[in-house]
Amino acid sequence: MSLVLGLTGSIATGKSTAVEVFKKAGFPIVDSDQIAREVVEPGTPGLAAIITSFGSSVLQSDGSLNRKALGKIIFSDDRKREQLNRILAPFLLEKIVGDIEEAKKGSPLVIADIPLLYEQGYEKYVDLVAVVYIPEQVQMTRLMNRDSLDEEEAKRRMKSQESIEEKKKQADIVFDNQGTVAQLEKQVVDWLTAMELLKKS
Repeated sequence: MSLVLGLTGSIATGKSTAVEVFKKAGFPIVDSDQIAREVVEPGTPGLAAIITSFGSSVLQSDGSLNRKALGKIIFSDDRKREQLNRILAPFLLEKIVGDIEEAKKGSPLVIADIPLLYEQGYEKYVDLVAVVYIPEQVQMTRLMNRDSLDEEEAKRRMKSQESIEEKKKQADIVFDNQGTVAQLEKQVVDWLTAMELLKKS
C-alpha cells in the first residue's frame, strides 16, 4: 500500500522547502505547478482553451503562453481567475491523478505538491493533507520582501487563495514554518520517522 500525502500551504509560507526534504528522502513528487505548465504548452488542448477564452494577446510571439500577460488579467479580476481555473481544471485533474497513480506503483509514499489543494477539491484524491503554516501577518511580510510587492498587491495575491488559517484548521498534519529552515526540515523528518517511512524509502 502506498500513502498519498497532499502537501499544501499558501503563497510564501515555505511549502517548497518542505517539498525538498521529501525529495531528498527519495520520495516521488507530483508537482501540480509543473503539470500546470505542461498542460498549456504549445499545441495542447489546454492552451487552445485559454486562447478561445482570453484571446491571442496572452501569447508570446513564438506561440507559447505569455504568463505575465495572463497573470495581469487574472490577478486583477476574480471572475477571470475563476474562469481560468475552470478551463484548466479537467486537464490538471486528469494529469495529476494519473501521475499519482503511476508514482504509487514504485514508492510507499507519494507527495502531491498542490498549492490550491483545498480550493480545487484535491483533498479527495489524497490520503492525508499536510499544511506548511505561518501566521498571515508573517506571510504578508515574507511575500512583500520576497517578491518586492507593496502591501496592497501582497494582500491581493493572498486573497486569491483560501486563508492559511482556514487551511491549518482542515489539515491532518501541520508543519509550522515560523522558525528556521532546519526546524521545518526536522518536523518533516520526524513525521517520516514516526510513520516508519524512512526505513522503507
